Amino acid sequence: MNNMNQMMKQVKKMQAQMLKAQEELENKTFEGTAGGGVVSVVVNGHKKVLSVELKPEAVDPDDIEMLQDLVLTAVNDALTQAEEGANADMGKFTGGMKIPGLF
Repeated sequence: MNNMNQMMKQVKKMQAQMLKAQEELENKTFEGTAGGGVVSVVVNGHKKVLSVELKPEAVDPDDIEMLQDLVLTAVNDALTQAEEGANADMGKFTGGMKIPGLF
């Protein structure tokens, strides 16, 4: 019975640590760029876009498709970094296992 109580305490402690790590991810930011930095996108660890910055040289009215591609590339870069950051932070609790809905 004592072993079970100790195991439950450890599980509760790990749950609290995981919750704290998930909350901290919201405060972490990740920046993706494209076009040598003319387009910059910042997301948080919960994969929410916080800002999009376009430098004037990125805007060519005759080539909107290029701007769209740059924005798409920067967003995907930022989201990839956020995913990798979340996996690194939460991986210490899951041992590298992907648990759906956890992050």
